[in-house]
Amino acid sequence: MNAPKGILMHSREREIECLAHRSLSVKSNRNCVAVFFLAAAIVLPAFAQSGADNYKSKCLMCHGVDGLAATNVGKAMKVTSFKDPAAVKATDAQLFAAIKNGKGANMKPYAGKLTDDQIKSLVAYIRTLQK
Repeated sequence: MNAPKGILMHSREREIECLAHRSLSVKSNRNCVAVFFLAAAIVLPAFAQSGADNYKSKCLMCHGVDGLAATNVGKAMKVTSFKDPAAVKATDAQLFAAIKNGKGANMKPYAGKLTDDQIKSLVAYIRTLQK
């Protein structure tokens, strides 16, 4: 019971076509997953850093752990404590602007180094130090 040669070829061609289609689908899915993880690797670090993380990496040296500016660098540069009445009265927009654009000769601007959302979370963290 041998099948005619034409039927075997047709069946084999269909099988090869299915395998080729499946291989293309797997490659396509793999590429989509790779693009997703690449995008996540680029975007997530910006969102993953909290106000506390950014404070530790950008502000701690001058403003200190508690925001009182009692560090050697803070004292030498006469950095204002976050508990100073003027700092407490400052609006979030004023703190945001000081972080983004810098303030005086010693406070360097963080525009381009921190996103607006990161600066907002930093302002929120500074508010916790004022309590």
